[in-house]
Amino acid sequence: MADVHERDDEAVLRFIERFAAVFNEAGVPRMPARVFTALLSSDSGRMTSADLADVLQVSPAAISGAVRYLSQVRLIGRERETGTRRDVYTVLDDVWYEALFRRDDMFRRWEVPLKEGVTTLGEDTPAGRRIAEMRAFFGFIHAELPTLLERWRTHRAEKFGPN
Repeated sequence: MADVHERDDEAVLRFIERFAAVFNEAGVPRMPARVFTALLSSDSGRMTSADLADVLQVSPAAISGAVRYLSQVRLIGRERETGTRRDVYTVLDDVWYEALFRRDDMFRRWEVPLKEGVTTLGEDTPAGRRIAEMRAFFGFIHAELPTLLERWRTHRAEKFGPN
């Protein structure tokens, strides 16, 4: 994990802690936020549990729970290190694009239950109206997301070059 150690370790750790705190305020548990930020801070975007524990100065058990959470919400990937039994955790360069793309699938799955909720609660009731508005919002996002993501790909290529 030479890429982080070539930098000022204390400054990197301060950045990780500050950004992880903001990520935590957005609803991500503290240790997964720290692990995710450590991966983002790594030039390779790849680290083993031992690397993460070393950078974050925590036990391997803390890393285990954090990577399990991050894998479940698909913010990181897991690969087997070639020739060993060790896992390497990775963050994709386009992690936010992928996260939004997967959320779109979630929005589609909510369509039927939300429609049922509006019918069950009654369109003219305050609760039915809230559910109807939520359904309309997610329908709007679902319809607009492909265009938005295409615009992002174009913007990204202009700003950062092709992948």
